[in-house]
Amino acid sequence: MNVPGAGADRPSPTLEEVAAHAGVSRATVSRVVNDSPKVSPEAKAAVERSIEALNYVPNRAARSLVTKRTDAIALVIAERESRLFADPVLAGMVTGIAAELANTDYMFVLVTAQGDEGRIANYVRNRHADGVILMSLHGDDGLLSLVERQKMPAVLSGRPLSNHVIPYVDSDNLGGARSAVEYLFGQGRKQVVTIAGPAEMCAGVDRLDGFRKGLPGDMRRNWRRLVATGNFTEDSGEAAMRDLLERQPALDAVFAANDLMAAGALRVLKATGRKVPDDVALVGFDDSHVARHTDPQLTSVRQPIEDLGRNMARLILRRLSDGAAVPEPIVLPTELVIRESA
Repeated sequence: MNVPGAGADRPSPTLEEVAAHAGVSRATVSRVVNDSPKVSPEAKAAVERSIEALNYVPNRAARSLVTKRTDAIALVIAERESRLFADPVLAGMVTGIAAELANTDYMFVLVTAQGDEGRIANYVRNRHADGVILMSLHGDDGLLSLVERQKMPAVLSGRPLSNHVIPYVDSDNLGGARSAVEYLFGQGRKQVVTIAGPAEMCAGVDRLDGFRKGLPGDMRRNWRRLVATGNFTEDSGEAAMRDLLERQPALDAVFAANDLMAAGALRVLKATGRKVPDDVALVGFDDSHVARHTDPQLTSVRQPIEDLGRNMARLILRRLSDGAAVPEPIVLPTELVIRESA
């Protein structure tokens, strides 16, 4: 028998052809394709057999008009493309998200937002995605409020800085930073300073809080003099290290709030004749590939970067499968990895 749709050059069969093959109405085929419960098990089985036999591919655009779904999940990153691919943490999280979504029917759409917030707001308002993952937000980003007003399923990378109810996935930034600082004092260091992250990002805030809590009691009273702030880039790490050397020339240890800033700090320390770790111990945060490619290799607080991404994907899938679900935040543990720099 000649099967309609056979042959590599033939266009995908229509709903009418699937209906004729299955012996049902076009409306029944449409209901099956759009996951409607208003189909008998027998009719559904017949349609599914015909879909497989004819190699029918549903028209995604037409299906979206019926179901009000796009079958897409958007990852919105509030950074420029150049920052995304230069930052090993952001890149690792994207890898984890993509790996978790690979075996689903959802398309994974990457949207970078910095400098064009209006376009992203329109993207959300127009429901071009069924759900969003929000990453690397700065301060009380308006996207959070917009997503909540639109009642769009969403997951946030990192703890929100203000009172939002969107579920999030984060690392134990405070505990990890505190363990690094306590380790440095435990090694006999006397003047530990920090290169902090941005004050409008949760990772910057929590890691600075961890630094402060890791200080001995007598140093906590004037802890601000021990801080210079960067923006999680190598260049900012260099600038902050120069500032700290000028203000605190007796420093003998540095905790940098990420590995990129630590790598920048290391260049400045070498350029000024400070030996690492003999003169100055240095600890980063993330345990990214950067930590293993510096000389000396960086001691760093490890956070499970790809697992963070995988958990964000799992949370958004749960929200999409159960609209009433409000998952609890997920906070993954950190671990201090000792290498040559400390």
